[in-house]
Amino acid sequence: MDASRRAVTTGLGALALAPGFAAATTKISPPQPRLATLADGTQLYFLTAGLGAPVIFVHGSLSDCGYWQDQLPPFAQKYHALAYSRRYDWPNQNPAIKGYSAIVDADDLAGLIAGQGMTSAHIVGHSYGALAALFLAVRHPELVRTLTLAEPPAVSLLAHLPGDLAPQGLAALKDIKTHMLAPMKAAFAGKRAAPADKTEAAVRVFIDYVKGAPGTWDAFSDADKAATLKDAREFEVIFAGGELFPELKPDDVAAIKAPVLMLSGGKSYPFLGLIDQALVALLPGAEHIVFPNATHQMWLEEPVKCREAVFKLVDAHL
Repeated sequence: MDASRRAVTTGLGALALAPGFAAATTKISPPQPRLATLADGTQLYFLTAGLGAPVIFVHGSLSDCGYWQDQLPPFAQKYHALAYSRRYDWPNQNPAIKGYSAIVDADDLAGLIAGQGMTSAHIVGHSYGALAALFLAVRHPELVRTLTLAEPPAVSLLAHLPGDLAPQGLAALKDIKTHMLAPMKAAFAGKRAAPADKTEAAVRVFIDYVKGAPGTWDAFSDADKAATLKDAREFEVIFAGGELFPELKPDDVAAIKAPVLMLSGGKSYPFLGLIDQALVALLPGAEHIVFPNATHQMWLEEPVKCREAVFKLVDAHL
């Protein structure tokens, strides 16, 4: 549910110029682009820098590894920092498969961790990347040292909210299915529109829905639209035979043993706040930090506070 960082994402080579890098010590090299090939042939581009405990960053929807450009240099001063692009996001060119979802992303991440010679890693996920991180912790718990979740769209948990929140959760779930998923599916099913027009129509539905304001997408500049659409292929593959919001079972979440840090924006999308409440109920040992003035983009709006919170978590579980 990233809705893109809108034209802030840059090319791989530009990441060495990320703000804050000048403060790094001379012993830390700029983030370097690399290519990992998984067992099934999937190729994942990633950026890496630093030494020490591995910290892996997972970006959200309509985004790519460049989302973390400002975080890699400071993290690399303390750890082995790695940010990758999920399989259908720029600059990856992987063939489409049936059944793609955050579950596939979780298995890709497991393959990336193993392929880099890591026995486990500290995982930092934002938005859809946090949903993939949750599935990683469920499916491959031995690979997760700590888990940082910034508002994962674990939409199926809206049906399992506790107590007085239950009706709100069910209403939000129905609204998502009716006013986001169904129109996005219809956009991709259009018979007369060109493929690029179908994709933009679906992205328009998505952006307008999460922003809660029709016309938001049309108000984007051409540059912002282009920056967003370059990472829209994941939607094309999902709606051709995958699932945007695969079911995450409450019992599986409750069984997560890794230390969990939850980061939330006090001004974020209401349905994500409800999902966070479901996660808090299922993970009573998790630390939950709410940034009152931040939106869903807390990593861009409160970068230092987010980073310091993860430093504290990682350092406590080295």
